[in-house]
Amino acid sequence: MSFTATTYPHITLRDDGMTVIAGSTMKVAELVAEVQAYGWSPEELHFQHPHLSLGQIHSALAYYWDHKDTLDRELAQALREADEHRAVAGPSAFSRIRS
Repeated sequence: MSFTATTYPHITLRDDGMTVIAGSTMKVAELVAEVQAYGWSPEELHFQHPHLSLGQIHSALAYYWDHKDTLDRELAQALREADEHRAVAGPSAFSRIRS
């Protein structure tokens, strides 16, 4: 009996190294961020993103668990950058509107 290794058929790697779900613009890290922020199950992710199949979602989550350290660093970096942009931008004009 012989075995052939498989890969992640629903995951593609962009030129910049970012992993995305094949056939979409959804980054694996974005999907994982939703799981971390909201505790969503694969079924809830599918409900929220009906353009993604459950196979694509499960593949993305499997990819995350196999590359957790790298993706966790990417997510932490994205949060730091968002905080930096928010600090530079200052308060929103909408937050100064009083009723």
